[in-house]
Amino acid sequence: MENTISEQKKTLRKIMRSKRASTSKEERDTSSHKIIANLIDNPVYKAANTIMAYASMPEEIQLNELFDHAFANDKTLAIPLIVGKGSMRPVFLPTVEDLEVGDFGIMTVRQDKRQFVEFEDIDCIIVPGAAFDRQGNRLGLGGGYYDRFLKRAPNPTRIALAFDYQLIESVPNEEHDSKMDIIITETETLNFDRNV
Repeated sequence: MENTISEQKKTLRKIMRSKRASTSKEERDTSSHKIIANLIDNPVYKAANTIMAYASMPEEIQLNELFDHAFANDKTLAIPLIVGKGSMRPVFLPTVEDLEVGDFGIMTVRQDKRQFVEFEDIDCIIVPGAAFDRQGNRLGLGGGYYDRFLKRAPNPTRIALAFDYQLIESVPNEEHDSKMDIIITETETLNFDRNV
């Protein structure tokens, strides 16, 4: 059974990668703008002091507007730093000028500016993923980094930002897969109780 779920995940990731690749930059930018506007309007984001996000890859939802808004509204912004195989920690991001290319081509805070943020200081985490479903399940990108990270940071609200096409009826999931508290797309905001 486990092998079947693993195969289903692999297939779904492939489908989603292909959809992401076929989305034009204009479509991606328009959708990203709508998603970020919905996030900024969300009461959880409004109340948060420390937000953990990530520096977007070109085919992902673009988070530049989120960064600008967080800086302009005196919110503390953290992004992940890969610190070992399958392991990452949150680091404070002073400005976007302090980003550099890190492991796996992922942007992170440049070495001379790195300052770790405590897990318990994070109010909400923006979690990337390949696909999400209407029960709050997430299909990760395959490395397991976020599933491990979220086990170490169980308290912050987990917010998934997704293009409409990434929200599907059912995502194959296993016990170790993390659930989301909120999923925000261009047209919907879904709230979940992950203890159910």
